[in-house]
Amino acid sequence: MRHCSVQVRGLLTRDELERYNALMEVGSFLESQGRYDLAYVVQREVDLLIQPAIERLKAKSRERDRLTAEYLAAKRAGAANAPGDEGAGVPSPDAGAGEAGEGHEA
Repeated sequence: MRHCSVQVRGLLTRDELERYNALMEVGSFLESQGRYDLAYVVQREVDLLIQPAIERLKAKSRERDRLTAEYLAAKRAGAANAPGDEGAGVPSPDAGAGEAGEGHEA
């Protein structure tokens, strides 16, 4: 029997996870008895059972990608505005923070 990934298992609902574990146990028993024909049917049921969790994982990935794209766009927009700002060349109050005392650690 093929297990699904930990990420997919983490997105299964409690009922789905209980059913998944039961099906995997039945499938493992069938394989130990040499009943691969029946284990195949159980594996197909497992594959159908985990499809909603796979879709949830894809949705999370798309959301993360969207947030990353927004962050990068905002960062690019901030970098594009920086050179034209008034006071260009004047260090910001936090410029150089972390430099004082470098190399003098006890």
